[in-house]
Amino acid sequence: MTVLPAPLEIPAALREDLHALYRGLHAAPELSMQEHRTAELISARMVALGWEAITVGGTGVAAVLRNGDGPVVGFRADTDALPVQEQTGLDYASTARGTLPDGTAVPVMHACGHDMHVTCGIGVAELLSATRDAWAGTVVLLFQPGEETSQGAAAMVADGLWDRVPRPEVVFGQHVWPGRTGTVEVSSGPAMAMADSWKVTVHGRGGHGSQPDQTIDPVVLAAHMVVRIQSVVSREVPPQQAAVVTIGSFHAGLKENIIPSAAEFTVNVRNLDPEVRTRVLAALRRVIHAEALASGAPEPQVVKLYTFPLLYNDPEATEQLSAALAGALGEDKVRRTAPRMGSEDFGHLPEAIGVPGVYWFFGGMPDEVVDSGDPVPSNHSPHFAPVVEPTLTTGVTAAYAAIMSRVGRA
Repeated sequence: MTVLPAPLEIPAALREDLHALYRGLHAAPELSMQEHRTAELISARMVALGWEAITVGGTGVAAVLRNGDGPVVGFRADTDALPVQEQTGLDYASTARGTLPDGTAVPVMHACGHDMHVTCGIGVAELLSATRDAWAGTVVLLFQPGEETSQGAAAMVADGLWDRVPRPEVVFGQHVWPGRTGTVEVSSGPAMAMADSWKVTVHGRGGHGSQPDQTIDPVVLAAHMVVRIQSVVSREVPPQQAAVVTIGSFHAGLKENIIPSAAEFTVNVRNLDPEVRTRVLAALRRVIHAEALASGAPEPQVVKLYTFPLLYNDPEATEQLSAALAGALGEDKVRRTAPRMGSEDFGHLPEAIGVPGVYWFFGGMPDEVVDSGDPVPSNHSPHFAPVVEPTLTTGVTAAYAAIMSRVGRA
């Protein structure tokens, strides 16, 4: 394993170029699986640097740089943005609009920091191209679409990703988050939760509000479901195990004196153990169908919206990565943390070919924000605005250190 000397020097001209690239990406976000301009920009940059670049999974880009015999290493950066109205006040804030798959027009913002991920990936490509004498092997950079909807990694794999590029011995990935800038955090073993999202449509029998006895009220029925669902974790999951159940939306009716014929809600479930996942999902189905039966209502419709896999950091690979990050950033900048209950589709990429994956977080908030005592804007917030430096330098350095720990010349 190669450990970089600290600190890595990023040339001033490259740093300025990456700053401009980041601001441009932030101002021009694209929704999941619609990242056409972003993919074109990435491909052009990769080809200009001498990398092979192919389109995979619709709007994904896989870039390959071969540099003689040696290990093959993969690194992933996600590219999509969210339907969020930006409220950061930045002079490069997004005013972009997009259209959801159902035709709804929405504002679009890089509220999860994927613009930072793309910029770090391109920065790493620049450094690897410029330091070929320092390493040997093959690097595969994956610029993945559709992380927010759990579509992108699966789409790239289904499109023959690992038959079209060299198969790596390990796949790395990273994510900016509202921690202290200049630091990184990594977990060993389970690192991010599995997640399942459903849309539940509850059918009743509509009618006039003055004649509830002639109806089956889907609002009351769905409300009972929601209340019962909230007891699943507290009463059916062992206290030593983790699970989160969230009802994210509830819609029914158009007028106060009309009992509607249907109600609709969405539910999101997160956990770190496949057995707990199975137990919780089974309990949700039982509650939903039993409540409908108790009310004499028709069978509810349960539609799966998406599923995220468990993100598992291979323990041995995590130890190697942690040593590389500590060597590049300093021991005091690397922390080991407990698993997060957020979710990621990164795990599909290494799991598809049975190789280790390791994923870490790097901070994006300056000291004055972290130490202010006020709530720190989180990922998906309309106020989420990572400070450009030293966040960008940290992300580039961490990614470069991870890759070089495998392909660097001793």
